[in-house]
Amino acid sequence: MSARQPEGLTPAVIGLALIVVAIWGFNFVVIKVGVSGMPPLFLACLRFLLCVFPAIFFVPRPSISWGRLAAYGIFLGVGEFGLLFTAIKLGAPAGLASIALQAQAFFTAILAAVFLGETIRMRTWAGLALAATGLVLLMLPQARAAASLSPPLVGMLLLAGFFWASANLTAKAASGTGGQNSALGLVVWSSLFSPLPLLALSLVFEGTAAISASLRSITILTIGAILFLAVLSTLVGYGIWNALIMRYGASRIAPFSLLVPIFGLSSASVLLGERFTALDGVAAALVLGGLGVHLFWPLRKPVS
Repeated sequence: MSARQPEGLTPAVIGLALIVVAIWGFNFVVIKVGVSGMPPLFLACLRFLLCVFPAIFFVPRPSISWGRLAAYGIFLGVGEFGLLFTAIKLGAPAGLASIALQAQAFFTAILAAVFLGETIRMRTWAGLALAATGLVLLMLPQARAAASLSPPLVGMLLLAGFFWASANLTAKAASGTGGQNSALGLVVWSSLFSPLPLLALSLVFEGTAAISASLRSITILTIGAILFLAVLSTLVGYGIWNALIMRYGASRIAPFSLLVPIFGLSSASVLLGERFTALDGVAAALVLGGLGVHLFWPLRKPVS
């Protein structure tokens, strides 16, 4: 029988979640920079290679089965980021990508209810519905503004969100097998299973010529992007994220990711010149309101 989940999310927990989503929001600008100088699947391969080495020599392997480690590495590294990097390389705007990927919050809540028996409270459904309205408002103007956007790109981004949700569930399941204090270990050791499949896919779909050319012409900016993706976005970001999911449950933590588009749109607007309109502001308020409903309503516990 699984341990009873803690009731409240403290300010410290909320603060950690906000730090992670801020890193992940800016991450989309970094990805845009990275894929401009390197094939996307090969970029993802290097990202997870740096997550493994040298960290694996210092971080103990968590008491999680190899099967779960492999599943997490495939879902996150190959599924989510292989698709995300490729979609951005093919023309998906960073802001739109940050929005569409947040379908994972909805996938996570539903999958956690189906496979882990987590309860989806009415306030969560209400918050997700409100946030979904905001996400739709954010997405439609972005889609019209992106001349190169196509249904396959949107499909790739949504599928990437589904793989992220699958990784969330794997992290939560690991918390019941001794992995509760091994969030960073889960990220590091699962990353063993990402580089080789990504390299194989890169060789097939991107080719040795493109890989060799990117390595010969690599710049400081590209190196910086790889380090940001490996250290801040993956080791720090997913280490904290997994720890929160393991302790508080996937359906309670996943909705924080709905704030990623706020940071993603803002940074893309400032640094990449992507649009941010008054309608985006209204939509962002709806996303924030949805998260607030999920976290804080009702403010008082019912009298027993």
